[in-house]
Amino acid sequence: MTFRSHMDIALSEARAAADRGEVPVGAVILRGGEVIAQAGNRTRELCDPTAHAEVLAIRAACTALGQERLTGCDLYVTLEPCPMCAAAISNARISRLYYGAGDPKSGGVAQGPRVFSHPQCHHVPEIYEGISEGPSAALLQAFFARLRD
Repeated sequence: MTFRSHMDIALSEARAAADRGEVPVGAVILRGGEVIAQAGNRTRELCDPTAHAEVLAIRAACTALGQERLTGCDLYVTLEPCPMCAAAISNARISRLYYGAGDPKSGGVAQGPRVFSHPQCHHVPEIYEGISEGPSAALLQAFFARLRD
């Protein structure tokens, strides 16, 4: 089987989030190569600090499958997950995590608390970083540059 990135879908969700005035982060969850959920950040729109793209996609995927575990699922996200999202990824038992840009300020996977390396972490997905890193980082940089103008 040949690897195929689905980061284009996550990037599309990130662009839609930016258009709504949200931090441009997008996520997509696949099972067996089929998209079962996708989302972009909606923290401002929903007045919900937990409405990160990853959490919304996990909720939608669990609902679509009728279960709380996403074993065998892949998550693509444009930005390194924060500690909250990394914990949700672990709790959902996502099999593989692919992310774009690293997040030195708020990341929880390769930066900061490194959630998956803690002994209290019950499940560690396979992790692939730097997938579509350039376009993911460019979206974030452009968004925050506009805020500073």
